Amino acid sequence: MVATPNTTNAATPAFKDDFREGIQYFGEPLEGFDELGRIPVLSPDKSGVTDPRDRASVFQTLLAADALRYLTLQITGSKASGHPGGFASSAEAVAAFYMLGHKNMPTEVGHHAPGYYSAMFLDRSLEDMGINTVAQMRDRYREKHGLLGHLSGYIPGILAPAGPLGQGQHFAMAGALLHRDKLFPVTIGDGGLGEPYPISSIAHFHTAYPEVTNFVPILVWNGYSQEHHSMVSTKTNAEMIAFWKGNGFDEVILVDAKDFDDQNQTGAYVDSTAFSLKQRLVFTEAVLVGADQAAKLAFGGKLTVFIIKQLKGAGVHARGAKSHNLYAHHTLDNPDVVAGLKSRALNPEAWQTVSTNLQWAGGGSSSKTAVTESVLPLTDLGTLPLEEYAVGGEAKIATTAMGRLVGYVGQTDKRFIVTNADGNEASGIANINQALKINHPTTDDLYNQAPGGQVYEPLNEDACAGLAVGLALFGSRTLWCSYESFAINGLPIWQTVTQAMAELRRPTPATVCLFTAGALEQGRNGWTHQRPEIEGYFASMMRNGNIFPLFPLDANSIQVCYDWALKAVNKGVVITASKSPLPIRTTFEQNRQALEDGAIALQEIAGSKKVVFAVIGDMMLLPVYEAAQKLAEQGIGSKIVSIVSPRRLYRSTDVAWDTCSEPDGKFLSDADFEALFGGDALIGVVGGASAMLEPVMLRSNSKRDVFSWKRGETTASAGQLFDFNGMNAQAISDRAKQLLA
Repeated sequence: MVATPNTTNAATPAFKDDFREGIQYFGEPLEGFDELGRIPVLSPDKSGVTDPRDRASVFQTLLAADALRYLTLQITGSKASGHPGGFASSAEAVAAFYMLGHKNMPTEVGHHAPGYYSAMFLDRSLEDMGINTVAQMRDRYREKHGLLGHLSGYIPGILAPAGPLGQGQHFAMAGALLHRDKLFPVTIGDGGLGEPYPISSIAHFHTAYPEVTNFVPILVWNGYSQEHHSMVSTKTNAEMIAFWKGNGFDEVILVDAKDFDDQNQTGAYVDSTAFSLKQRLVFTEAVLVGADQAAKLAFGGKLTVFIIKQLKGAGVHARGAKSHNLYAHHTLDNPDVVAGLKSRALNPEAWQTVSTNLQWAGGGSSSKTAVTESVLPLTDLGTLPLEEYAVGGEAKIATTAMGRLVGYVGQTDKRFIVTNADGNEASGIANINQALKINHPTTDDLYNQAPGGQVYEPLNEDACAGLAVGLALFGSRTLWCSYESFAINGLPIWQTVTQAMAELRRPTPATVCLFTAGALEQGRNGWTHQRPEIEGYFASMMRNGNIFPLFPLDANSIQVCYDWALKAVNKGVVITASKSPLPIRTTFEQNRQALEDGAIALQEIAGSKKVVFAVIGDMMLLPVYEAAQKLAEQGIGSKIVSIVSPRRLYRSTDVAWDTCSEPDGKFLSDADFEALFGGDALIGVVGGASAMLEPVMLRSNSKRDVFSWKRGETTASAGQLFDFNGMNAQAISDRAKQLLA
């Protein structure tokens, strides 16, 4: 192929205001273009290739693959930054599934972002964000309000975020569960396959939902991870097939570029772009046929994986791990980048063919047709059956009170799913299992399990969090339950999705969590079950603007918190509560106000001076009430304030709330803050990470101090854990007197 430079000066006015403006090089037409490439095979009346062996369809799939490679390299080269190599090895597979009309394609590989942006550009989705030409695409790559370095819900047509490896399959499975008539291919790289969770999460999902097979993992097997040979590069084809078969896959379709090589390339991984045109077309046909077969098998009830085995960096500036990312010298003037662009350059008419095909594939631009581009209708829950307990009456278990509401939600909304890795019964929410049943192929009434249940219970926090947040991102209600101590293993994907929700261009239900059995309740289990550091993560995430940790203080409070969470959109809501019976201290109305203000005053005792206790957590109130009594006996006044929603206590300037797509700008005013927390001294008390008290410590002008968790120890009671961490009533009252002195 002979490439000719295209500059954007007066010598080339034909592409002014045309999508091709900014393409640096055009090439001569490929042999056979006039016959096979000039007239697009897709149209408004044909949304996908119907005969994968049709010569024109194969030819135009090859054009699409090269167009994707070219744009990927040019936009990354425009900023000398980004990752072209991994996507380049998947280009034929991505082009094939797109040409077949299957464009609901998440990925777990954030480094493939420029490739998917290129696809969204060619199918005209990026026009929704004002990117109409290649020149504009180059300008806005890796810029604020542009094409972010890793995939995000901010980009039209992109289904799900990608960045941390090992997560993309969750979005494919969530999409498949919600939309049984659509296929959800998901690309997984060599590196992602090395993560601990993708295969196990698929295995549990397939056991729980054996009828849901309309998703296809696409393994991009290119022999390399980021900077070295991948660990799976040592496997033979037979071993790789056996691996997937051994993990429950019915069908494994493997297309190995090595089988089509006519250039005598060395090694197990080869570059198909180096083949003769004849063999390139034969290879592309095999990919298109294999992708079509995989789609049909998946729709036919077979759990299927599609594997494309091709050298990393195929057709770009370098090969192997050296192609993974660009360095500062990889500008558009760099000889390797120039050579890569020229080798993939298409003639202008071919660009038009590719764009037309991708625009009509799947029925239209992804920004108009992807399942995440519209709001999923939700079942009307009506009025939740809240049950208000009498203040000062019988102690109640907060989690159980919420569990009753969860059962109602699931019985009303049949799409609603609860996920839990540690067992609902152990968390005081057996009533959820009783109402909704654990989804399991074995029916057993003793364990409240049956096929089709709405409780998803793998022993894998990533799988729990992944399905819950994937469904929430795609528009469905969920609840992720866990012990506080173990939930951290599912936090990465939860964090990824909440950030995506902050950028999302549509409302979607909040991703809601219930974390039970805080450290103070796990004394006898030792330090392995006493890990409240996750609260430190949530404390730092509050500044994102859409993260709301909630700390209900009793069984009435938790019901109001859950009612609020169900109505929230584009938020991450974390409810942390005890599974032990605790006193009823507040009414519903008080808690509704607490969610608005962030906190509520529970008790005030007059005295010579006043110390204010700012308390986070329900069980943590026990020693604080005792400390207040000790102070009262000495004539010292006190005020106990329970912090229910610490995010509300920040100043508005502390939080990036106004950058969120669904902004929530409610913060407690300075006057109201002073009315709640003003005194001669202030002591923040929390049973977890001290960082959760930051909003109060920032704003208080009193002499102040903090009591918080230090570390776990094996004890016989919560009281002994208070003692071990220096958080008992005596220590708290003594410190109050020191501050007041």
